[in-house]
Amino acid sequence: QLQLVESGGDLVQPGGSLRLSCAASGFTLEDYAIGWFRGAPGKVREGVSCISRGDASTYYVDSVKGRFTISRDNAKNTVYLQMNSLKPEDTAVYYCAAVSAHRCQGRYDYWGQGTQVTVSS
Repeated sequence: QLQLVESGGDLVQPGGSLRLSCAASGFTLEDYAIGWFRGAPGKVREGVSCISRGDASTYYVDSVKGRFTISRDNAKNTVYLQMNSLKPEDTAVYYCAAVSAHRCQGRYDYWGQGTQVTVSS
Protein backbone atom coordinates (compact mmCIF):
# COMPACT_ATOMS: atom_id res chain seq x y z
CA GLN A 1 0.00 0.00 0.00
CA LEU A 2 1.37 3.37 -1.05
CA GLN A 3 0.99 5.89 1.74
CA LEU A 4 2.49 8.66 3.81
CA VAL A 5 2.08 8.66 7.56
CA GLU A 6 2.76 11.70 9.71
CA SER A 7 3.50 11.53 13.42
CA GLY A 8 4.87 13.71 16.19
CA GLY A 9 2.02 16.16 16.67
CA ASP A 10 1.23 17.08 20.26
CA LEU A 11 0.16 19.79 22.68
CA VAL A 12 3.12 22.03 23.51
CA GLN A 13 3.58 25.32 25.34
CA PRO A 14 4.60 28.48 23.48
CA GLY A 15 8.35 28.49 22.96
CA GLY A 16 8.49 24.71 22.89
CA SER A 17 9.64 22.32 20.18
CA LEU A 18 8.29 19.37 18.26
CA ARG A 19 9.64 17.16 15.51
CA LEU A 20 7.18 15.89 12.96
CA SER A 21 7.93 12.80 10.91
CA CYS A 22 6.62 11.84 7.49
CA ALA A 23 7.26 8.19 6.71
CA ALA A 24 6.55 6.56 3.36
CA SER A 25 5.56 3.00 2.65
CA GLY A 26 5.39 1.41 -0.76
CA PHE A 27 7.56 4.00 -2.49
CA THR A 28 10.86 5.81 -2.05
CA LEU A 29 10.69 9.36 -0.71
CA GLU A 30 14.10 10.13 -2.18
CA ASP A 31 12.46 10.17 -5.63
CA TYR A 32 10.06 12.95 -4.65
CA ALA A 33 10.03 16.53 -3.51
CA ILE A 34 8.30 16.63 -0.13
CA GLY A 35 6.20 19.45 1.19
CA TRP A 36 4.77 20.17 4.62
CA PHE A 37 1.44 21.99 4.74
CA ARG A 38 -0.80 23.09 7.57
CA GLY A 39 -4.47 23.76 7.88
CA ALA A 40 -6.51 25.37 10.65
CA PRO A 41 -10.26 26.03 10.95
CA GLY A 42 -11.19 29.19 9.09
CA LYS A 43 -7.82 29.46 7.39
CA VAL A 44 -6.62 28.52 3.94
CA ARG A 45 -4.21 25.60 3.94
CA GLU A 46 -0.70 26.92 3.45
CA GLY A 47 2.59 25.48 2.37
CA VAL A 48 5.04 25.63 5.24
CA SER A 49 8.20 24.04 3.91
CA CYS A 50 9.59 21.98 1.06
CA ILE A 51 12.66 19.87 0.44
CA SER A 52 13.51 19.22 -3.16
CA ARG A 53 14.41 15.96 -4.82
CA GLY A 54 18.10 15.42 -5.46
CA ASP A 55 19.97 18.43 -4.11
CA ALA A 56 17.70 18.69 -1.04
CA SER A 57 17.39 22.42 -1.33
CA THR A 58 14.83 23.80 1.07
CA TYR A 59 12.07 26.38 1.17
CA TYR A 60 10.21 27.95 4.10
CA VAL A 61 7.26 30.28 4.32
CA ASP A 62 8.32 33.57 5.90
CA SER A 63 6.37 32.97 9.11
CA VAL A 64 8.50 29.93 10.04
CA LYS A 65 11.94 30.93 8.73
CA GLY A 66 14.58 30.57 11.40
CA ARG A 67 12.31 28.38 13.55
CA PHE A 68 11.51 25.32 11.40
CA THR A 69 13.95 22.97 9.67
CA ILE A 70 13.04 20.34 7.08
CA SER A 71 15.35 17.39 6.49
CA ARG A 72 15.50 13.94 4.92
CA ASP A 73 16.75 10.60 6.15
CA ASN A 74 16.77 8.49 3.02
CA ALA A 75 17.87 5.37 4.88
CA LYS A 76 14.69 5.60 6.96
CA ASN A 77 12.56 6.77 4.03
CA THR A 78 11.41 9.62 6.23
CA VAL A 79 11.25 13.41 6.09
CA TYR A 80 11.25 15.49 9.26
CA LEU A 81 10.06 18.93 10.22
CA GLN A 82 11.83 20.24 13.31
CA MET A 83 9.77 23.04 14.81
CA ASN A 84 11.32 25.29 17.45
CA SER A 85 10.12 28.43 19.24
CA LEU A 86 6.55 27.42 18.58
CA LYS A 87 3.84 30.06 18.70
CA PRO A 88 0.08 29.76 19.21
CA GLU A 89 -0.40 30.73 15.57
CA ASP A 90 1.44 27.55 14.57
CA THR A 91 -1.53 25.55 15.83
CA ALA A 92 -2.88 23.49 12.92
CA VAL A 93 -3.11 20.05 11.39
CA TYR A 94 0.17 19.42 9.61
CA TYR A 95 0.27 17.34 6.45
CA CYS A 96 3.12 16.04 4.35
CA ALA A 97 2.81 15.43 0.65
CA ALA A 98 5.01 13.99 -2.09
CA VAL A 99 5.28 15.16 -5.69
CA SER A 100 7.26 13.45 -8.44
CA ALA A 101 9.19 16.56 -9.38
CA HIS A 102 12.43 18.30 -8.47
CA ARG A 103 10.63 21.01 -6.51
CA CYS A 104 7.34 21.33 -4.67
CA GLN A 105 5.08 22.31 -7.54
CA GLY A 106 2.17 20.97 -9.49
CA ARG A 107 -0.20 18.28 -8.37
CA TYR A 108 0.97 16.18 -5.45
CA ASP A 109 0.92 12.41 -5.83
CA TYR A 110 0.52 11.38 -2.20
CA TRP A 111 -0.83 13.02 0.96
CA GLY A 112 -0.68 11.93 4.56
CA GLN A 113 -3.61 11.96 6.94
CA GLY A 114 -2.26 14.80 9.07
CA THR A 115 -1.03 15.25 12.62
CA GLN A 116 -2.39 17.82 15.08
CA VAL A 117 -0.06 20.42 16.54
CA THR A 118 -1.50 22.58 19.32
CA VAL A 119 0.54 25.39 20.86
CA SER A 120 -1.09 26.65 24.03
CA SER A 121 -0.30 27.44 27.64
